[in-house]
Amino acid sequence: MADSRTIKVDYLARVEGEGALDIVIDGDQVSDVKLRIFEPPRFFEAFLRGRDFREVPDITARICGICPVAYQMSAVHAMESVCGVTVGGPLRDLRRLLYCGEWIESHALHVYMLHAPDFLGRHNVVELAQDHPDTVQRGLRLKKTGNAIVDLLGGREIHPINVRVGGFYHIPPDSEFEAIAERLRIAREDALYTIEWVSGFDFPEFEQDYELVCLSHPDEYPFNEGKIVSSKGINVTAQQYHDVFEEHHVGHSTALHSRVLERGNYKVGPLARYSLNFDKLTPAAQQAARDAGLDETCSNPFKSIIVRAVETLYAVDEALRILDNFQRPDAPYLEVEPKAGTGLAGTEAPRGLLHHTYTINDEGIIEHAQIIPPTSQNQATIESDLREFIQPRIDLPDDKLQWQCEQAVRNYDPCISCSTHFLKLRITRR
Repeated sequence: MADSRTIKVDYLARVEGEGALDIVIDGDQVSDVKLRIFEPPRFFEAFLRGRDFREVPDITARICGICPVAYQMSAVHAMESVCGVTVGGPLRDLRRLLYCGEWIESHALHVYMLHAPDFLGRHNVVELAQDHPDTVQRGLRLKKTGNAIVDLLGGREIHPINVRVGGFYHIPPDSEFEAIAERLRIAREDALYTIEWVSGFDFPEFEQDYELVCLSHPDEYPFNEGKIVSSKGINVTAQQYHDVFEEHHVGHSTALHSRVLERGNYKVGPLARYSLNFDKLTPAAQQAARDAGLDETCSNPFKSIIVRAVETLYAVDEALRILDNFQRPDAPYLEVEPKAGTGLAGTEAPRGLLHHTYTINDEGIIEHAQIIPPTSQNQATIESDLREFIQPRIDLPDDKLQWQCEQAVRNYDPCISCSTHFLKLRITRR
């Protein structure tokens, strides 16, 4: 039996937030894997209580600097659900355009700056830029285009302030939309290049039998709306979320784990959306996926980088479609009056399904808030993936095993700060 060995890395690089990964190897068997999220709870749910329901978009936008739109959109849909308001027409299109901007900037950040260095043997994007400066410039240009959309409709790139229950505070002039459309036409070439580039990476064989969970809409690839479906038969509305899923506490994490009731862990994110909604992608995105070697479903988490690239192309084309057919709304928002009740809503953050639940009284004061982010939903599945991934690689030297485990975690693009309500890595061989 091998001597007891411990490897400790202070922080997992190229993820958002802080945590630790403990791997225990007994002889030739992986006996324990724990993704320990130790970042302090941030108490957003607690300090939302007692606030006016109209304050929720601005407060929840502060949860994440990378995907604030997802938090805002889930919040406003939940509040509108309570109050019996449905936002449609041009205002709905603008919300969808805003979501396109977030997907473009977030996916570009992940693909180029966080994940691609793993496949190319580089420690960070600075090293990558030394060998591939033109490629990294493409990634930065793509990200800036997404940021520009968020800035235009959200009022600023980070923690946008122009979103409100019922719509927006302000609609920009038409000339600014035209300028964004020109940038998106350039970004489309960058998105196509990205798919071709990442499809050439070497991927380990690692197909998994996940229960994939995401939104599904009858007419479009899911952003803001749709039923919650899974690859193993779930088909419920956002209002029925708690009938099917539950959160539970584990001692090694400040993030709650989620599971399907009476069944176990599941996976949200790009692989789920792609595999359950392939037919809703544009023909161009479908063809680009096939050219990149993907089937209509994908269960290899390492290939999530290709799926994110395909979703980036989709978001660019969807943004152009919206702009080409844009009609200015009569008013920037619908009036929403408070009604006592509970509202639930889910939207698709870049990292996966994000679900919000709020109870308000008849004066619009929040009495209860529950926010379930993608990373906490995926946490148990990340641990399961690592068990399966490590076992056939158990004889690797610790430094190589560490590198590959970190890459496996980065497949999920985890946002640890969002989930706390890595990385320190410790491998023990005994």
